[in-house]
Amino acid sequence: MKKRERKALISRVKRVVIKIGSSVLTNEYGELSEGVFGQIAKEVSGMKSRGIEPILVSSGAIAAGMKKLRLGDKPRDISMKQAIAACGQSTLIWYYEKAFSEFGERVAQILLTHDGLSVRKRFLNARKTLFTLLKMGVIPVINENDTVAFEEIMFGDNDNLAALVTSLVEADLLILLSDIDGLYNKNPRNHADAELISVIEEIDERVEEIAGETLGKTTTGGMRTKIEASRTAAAFGVPTIISNGKKPNPLSEIFSGKETGTLFLPAKERIKGRKHWIAFTLKPVGEVVIDEGA
Repeated sequence: MKKRERKALISRVKRVVIKIGSSVLTNEYGELSEGVFGQIAKEVSGMKSRGIEPILVSSGAIAAGMKKLRLGDKPRDISMKQAIAACGQSTLIWYYEKAFSEFGERVAQILLTHDGLSVRKRFLNARKTLFTLLKMGVIPVINENDTVAFEEIMFGDNDNLAALVTSLVEADLLILLSDIDGLYNKNPRNHADAELISVIEEIDERVEEIAGETLGKTTTGGMRTKIEASRTAAAFGVPTIISNGKKPNPLSEIFSGKETGTLFLPAKERIKGRKHWIAFTLKPVGEVVIDEGA
């Protein structure tokens, strides 16, 4: 893709979903960084003043909860994680409210569950609420409602939640901000000649293999879920950009049309509305047992 084509694609964006990972929001001690929230608020407010409607999907509740509860290591037990997230969610939204108030902006906390969105009526009601907030000029800040979700029906990560929200609000672009520059052709930690891939036209087996190799065992899941999210958005006809949110002005860089991060192009044939909801939001429930006499 030529630079002018990328710039033209970005210039058409009127509504964007921005997923912000915990690694972007925290400092080297794993604590929420007030300065980072201020920078995000500055960029998003500037974007909004140019007529672009932003929807944020934010991690960080567990990081905030661990600080509040003075915990050291992140627990593996799901009920403990849920309790920590419950303690941290109010702190997380407070950081956003404080940061955006400096620019005269208002935010709204939205907590979603996969179980809720898998019911079509609730899905449409959530859409209506989000559209009303956008019409009022309020910036939605979305997170998974970890406290009431259970493992079998959780989104699993906010990358996939962000992709489903992209369909929910009919956005034009999905941005996944993390502490990585994008997708490399090989693991940059092991290969000095690793190159950042600027554009992915189609997510095939080779792309999935690269994602599995790029960051090693400790963070492979992170890149894999970003690829899954990009595929979900692509099926809805929406491009995705994976970019480094730790770098200065990441959103401004993207919206200036610069070749930053990895751009995943949308699928040539879009799965529309209800069919996309069936394909990517619904999860199989129950089982069918067929005995020998069937």
